[in-house]
Amino acid sequence: MAELSLLDKPDNVAYISDHPKKLERLLEKGVEAISQGKMTSALSYFEKALNLGNSPVISSYFAFCIAKERGQISKAISLCSEAVRNDPQNPIHYLNLGRIYLLAGIKFDAVKILREGVKYEENQQIIDELNRLGTRKRPIFPFLKRSNPLNKYLGILLRKLGLR
Repeated sequence: MAELSLLDKPDNVAYISDHPKKLERLLEKGVEAISQGKMTSALSYFEKALNLGNSPVISSYFAFCIAKERGQISKAISLCSEAVRNDPQNPIHYLNLGRIYLLAGIKFDAVKILREGVKYEENQQIIDELNRLGTRKRPIFPFLKRSNPLNKYLGILLRKLGLR
């Protein structure tokens, strides 16, 4: 987990307590809890980490947790956007912000942010998230709106027939 190490990237840390090893352990446990789908545990780890010290990485993960677990989308977007501003080279912030936008139902912004994160590093989690979202094909009749019934239902029919 090189991209998560607070000790290797001291310039990314706004404030570190006297317990950097404990902070690092909390961060690792929180990331592991997220990967296992244990959002309540992850939130607890990141809250403890924020009480010991702060960094863009901790803020970013904490933001994702409060969006997912508590539904505090606007606060989460604010925290994660701040992390992106403070550490724009870290793709983890883009991943978390993209996930927050997806939770909010803002797919367009989520895709834009995730693509921006891939520019800094080809992070497999971001690539997987983009693949899961998929890409839209061109409408059957480009001169009609995508929502036009001809485009919509003909596209569905052709997809089911395997022609598109």
